[in-house]
Amino acid sequence: MNYRTLGKTGFKISEVSLGTWQLGGKWGDPFSEKDADDTLAEAYAQGVNFFDTADGYQDGHSEQAVGRFVTAHPDVHFTTKIGRKEMPLTAEHFNPEHLRRYVMNH
Repeated sequence: MNYRTLGKTGFKISEVSLGTWQLGGKWGDPFSEKDADDTLAEAYAQGVNFFDTADGYQDGHSEQAVGRFVTAHPDVHFTTKIGRKEMPLTAEHFNPEHLRRYVMNH
């Protein structure tokens, strides 16, 4: 695996990341924590240390699984998107006040 430094952070990030939109199963199927954990572990074993998730992926289960994995592997980095679960999705969901309220309440 090749790694690059992320900006000025000093973090060495894998050039390949894992997007977790369908982590733990296909969209619409029940979420499988085992499948999610196995997928994250295999990606990590292959050198992936950067995961992308969002609050709306698998109704929040993806974000929770990534959170558990990151807690157990502090050398892993991630990004998440917030404010996407609420529909209809409008620009108002992304103003600073709404985002602060969302982070503080979830």
